[in-house]
Amino acid sequence: MSYPIGAQPQGVQGYVTSNSSQWNSDVFDCCEDMGICLCGTFVPCILACKVSQDFGECCCLPCLFGSVLAVRTGIRERYHIEGSICNDWVCLSFCGQCTLCQMARELKARN
Repeated sequence: MSYPIGAQPQGVQGYVTSNSSQWNSDVFDCCEDMGICLCGTFVPCILACKVSQDFGECCCLPCLFGSVLAVRTGIRERYHIEGSICNDWVCLSFCGQCTLCQMARELKARN
């Protein structure tokens, strides 16, 4: 026996913000972890590879243009950190090394 459909299922209207959080440290808290700070200052390409690998991606990923932005956005999505891709782009464009250090500290704190 079939029953008439009374209502169609509705899609999700937006993101659930109750589980959102903040970064564990600010962009300019570089000296919070001196090892990460020194690596980000003198060999940021190595730190970018380590961040990518710690995130679960190939260590060669940072060699591709725009991939560090994708990793930062992925970190925000995985850990439900508030922000936007525009904010990520601004941080990486104007404070790239500090932002990379923030990403490394975040992964270190959460893993």
